[in-house]
Amino acid sequence: MRVARRVLEIEAAAIGALVDRLDDRFEAAVNMLDDCTGRVIVTGMGKSGIISRKIAATLASTGTPAFFLHPAEAVHGDLGVIQGDDVVVALSQSGETGELLRLLETIKRVGARVICLTGAPDSTLGQAADVTLDCGVRVEACPMNLVPTASTTAALALGDALAMTLLVKKGFREEDFAILHPGGGLGKRLLRVDRLMHVGTGLPRVDTGTPMRTVLREMSDKRLGMTCVLAADGRLVGVITDGDLRRRLVREDRLLERTAGEVMTTSPNTIAPSALAAQALQIMEAQRITSLAVVDDDARVQGVVHLHDLWRTELF
Repeated sequence: MRVARRVLEIEAAAIGALVDRLDDRFEAAVNMLDDCTGRVIVTGMGKSGIISRKIAATLASTGTPAFFLHPAEAVHGDLGVIQGDDVVVALSQSGETGELLRLLETIKRVGARVICLTGAPDSTLGQAADVTLDCGVRVEACPMNLVPTASTTAALALGDALAMTLLVKKGFREEDFAILHPGGGLGKRLLRVDRLMHVGTGLPRVDTGTPMRTVLREMSDKRLGMTCVLAADGRLVGVITDGDLRRRLVREDRLLERTAGEVMTTSPNTIAPSALAAQALQIMEAQRITSLAVVDDDARVQGVVHLHDLWRTELF
């Protein structure tokens, strides 16, 4: 346990030390990435290469076209992927990694810019880069001070800081993240209502003057246990649900002689098309209802989302 605690303390301290190093160079790196009209190419050898892959994946998943380039493969033909409008992010703790240094001439010749994350800003790579960020550590978490541990943690944290700052600068939103993550738990949690709602001929709707016999037929045909009630201008003014009908039948005998406007529940719960499916589920659970009318800013009905639609997403 003593060794484990020491590892965590050293790595936490390595990340904490980066805070005071955030300066104009960090801002310049973010601006360079934001201004990039090509791709962001992240490269590194060994453990730095593994960290590079993660940084590239984080950038790509947050709206910045990025990929990992193995430096050893690059010098054997893959250098052709680097173009003049790209930004290369190179990771090397020593700043003297031979495979990376051999890339410099070609990178400079094609006109791509270089951001270097290194523990040695005065190294060859650090001096050659357009922007150099210091992620050096005082000591590795390894008891022998040999295995890259604190240094790789610091490099990863600095890469995350770049990616998240860039995310905010680009105005990247939850909706954008959902588009890039259609699968898995994240994709389900960020799924939007407009991807699930019933529209067109599948949307139950009647006018305020519609006779209740016709209302019942509409509800039966659409099989959502409700119908939207629209005013003459097409705006939502109420809903009629199966529950409304049951309660009405208990206390009155002439329900079928009424119109939708006389039976409807006014001021119904609604949700916007851009809202997350998880928000729709939260409203349904809180209000103990099974359907929500989906409306735009002018209260015009865009669709209906049903609890069964949410069940199919496995949000529960």
